[in-house]
Amino acid sequence: MDYYQVGAITQTHGVRGEVKVFPMTDDINRFKNMKDLILDTGKEKITLQVTSVRPQKNLVILKFKGYDNINDVEKYKGCGLYVTKENRVACEKDEYFIADLIGLSVVTDEGQMLGNVTDVISTGANDVYVVLAEDGTELLLPAIHECIRDVDVANGRMQVHLLDGLLDV
Repeated sequence: MDYYQVGAITQTHGVRGEVKVFPMTDDINRFKNMKDLILDTGKEKITLQVTSVRPQKNLVILKFKGYDNINDVEKYKGCGLYVTKENRVACEKDEYFIADLIGLSVVTDEGQMLGNVTDVISTGANDVYVVLAEDGTELLLPAIHECIRDVDVANGRMQVHLLDGLLDV
C-alpha cells in the first residue's frame, strides 16, 4: 500500500494527549478534513482516528481517539504521520502530488523523449521540474502552461513544449 507523509510529531502539547505536528503539506488547513492518519513508529504502523485539529503558528495540534494522556503520546515524538492514497486530499485542476510526478516520462509535443522527472523544486513563483535525460544531463522545466502541456499520471507521462532557450547549455 502506498503511504504519503503529511506530517511529523514534534512534541507533546499539554497533558491530555495532544501532539504538535510539523505539517508536510502546502496547506495546513488540509488537516481539518483528515479523519484517519497512520503513525509510523519505525516498528509498526498504527491507524489513529483524529478527534480534533487546531492550527498553531506553523504547526498543527492534533488529538487522537483513545490517547488521553501525555504518557500515551510521549513515545511518538519524531514519528511520521501518513495517509493512504485513497485518503489523500483531492488536488485542484492542474495540481499534482510531487510523489505522483516523480518518475513520469517526459516527451515533447513533437514526440521526442527527454527523460524522467526526478525532482520538483519549489521556487515561490512556480515549481520547476527536474528531468534527467538518458545521457545524464538535467533539464529544468518551469511548471507553467506554456511549457507543461499535459500531465497523465495514470499513464506515467508528461507532454511538454520546449520554450526557446530551455535546451541551451
